[in-house]
Amino acid sequence: MSVENPHKIDTSKLDEIIQSYECKKSNLIAILQKVQEVYRYLPEEALIYIGTKIEGLSPATVFGVATFYAQFSLEPKGKYEIKVCDGTACHVRGSMPVLNAIRAKLNMPEGQLTSENGLFSLETVSCLGACGLAPVVVINEKVYPQMTSDAITIVLDTLMKEED
Repeated sequence: MSVENPHKIDTSKLDEIIQSYECKKSNLIAILQKVQEVYRYLPEEALIYIGTKIEGLSPATVFGVATFYAQFSLEPKGKYEIKVCDGTACHVRGSMPVLNAIRAKLNMPEGQLTSENGLFSLETVSCLGACGLAPVVVINEKVYPQMTSDAITIVLDTLMKEED
């Protein structure tokens, strides 16, 4: 599925998604998941539109659901979603140098969530449930165990080459 321009909302595409879930408010989470799949985040304009198109919902309710669940993002995310564990086991075994190597390689200062080219999103998480493999990085659900600064740089180089 192609990714839409994050600054322009295609209401016909939103109508198609809403209709595919029978315009039911009970399907709101599935609708939001599909919208996020298309745009890589939930644009405010889309949330407002959905809230006005589904009977029994308001934009405020849609926004409340979108901000309640961690799976949803109100900010654009990259094609590659990188999660770096900073839990105790990972931190002790060197997750911070790995995180710093990622930021340096992608030219992403602390606080920047998505790379300038829009390909990579970066976040730290408290636990990825793989303490025995620390430090752990997950990229689009693929687990990279026992990461080092050099190893993660190679992984990123490989992903970047796939985009050329």
